[in-house]
Amino acid sequence: MTRVLESQLPILIALLGLGTVAKVASVRTGGEPGALSRLGPAVLVPGRMQAPALLVCAAGEAVLAAGLLLTTHPIFRWGTVTFFALSTYVLLELRRRRPDAGCGCFGEVSSAPVGLRSIGRTVALTGMAGVSVWAPVPGWVAATQPSWLMAAGLAVLLALSPEIEEMIDRVRFRAPCEQRRGPAESVTLARLRASGTWRAHRDELASSEPYDTWRELCWRFFAFQNHDQDDVVFAVYLSGRRPVVRMAVVSAEASGSLQEYTPVSA
Repeated sequence: MTRVLESQLPILIALLGLGTVAKVASVRTGGEPGALSRLGPAVLVPGRMQAPALLVCAAGEAVLAAGLLLTTHPIFRWGTVTFFALSTYVLLELRRRRPDAGCGCFGEVSSAPVGLRSIGRTVALTGMAGVSVWAPVPGWVAATQPSWLMAAGLAVLLALSPEIEEMIDRVRFRAPCEQRRGPAESVTLARLRASGTWRAHRDELASSEPYDTWRELCWRFFAFQNHDQDDVVFAVYLSGRRPVVRMAVVSAEASGSLQEYTPVSA
């Protein structure tokens, strides 16, 4: 039983440490203008507070990682449970309020929109942290006694990490998503039609063919009309094997009152 309780401590310490380093690096490099405004938790605060918010989050992760590594004090164990539980709540809010924003879990590498995998990962980490509360040894001792349980936990987290695909894409293309040539329009449309979002709303559409399509940064948009002559716009993320798909309905009255903008190439 002791092995079970301590098996996930090294993974928690490693992820907290990686999150700290990645967030600090993202703030220091800055990236492209507005990059931080697309990362949680920076998304939820005003512009001038975005970098401090990421640094505060990084500092909290560093403190928790050090506490788990060096001590068995319950404040660090329960603090880690609370941190990942709150992270799950924040990701759910981001997915609802800002579907274009990334979780920012590992800095700008985590810029893909929040999906079920990212949420599933924080749920799994909350469970791992909960199991580790009663581990009788500090994290450095647990790290010297690896087990198949540790390997299983790592495998689960790798499967739930969309950052792996993003890092592979960056190695292959050596450019951020918004600067890469995206898949052909027909390929993106096929991915849309294979998604659950499309299947949930296709019966509402007057036609299965879009009347307009355009690209903005890492998204391709497809515009349809429903039977009430409202605009139904699907947005397909251009990175990943199973891209995120979002949908919005704009009523005919509202769309007629919107300003018209000249398209700008990404």
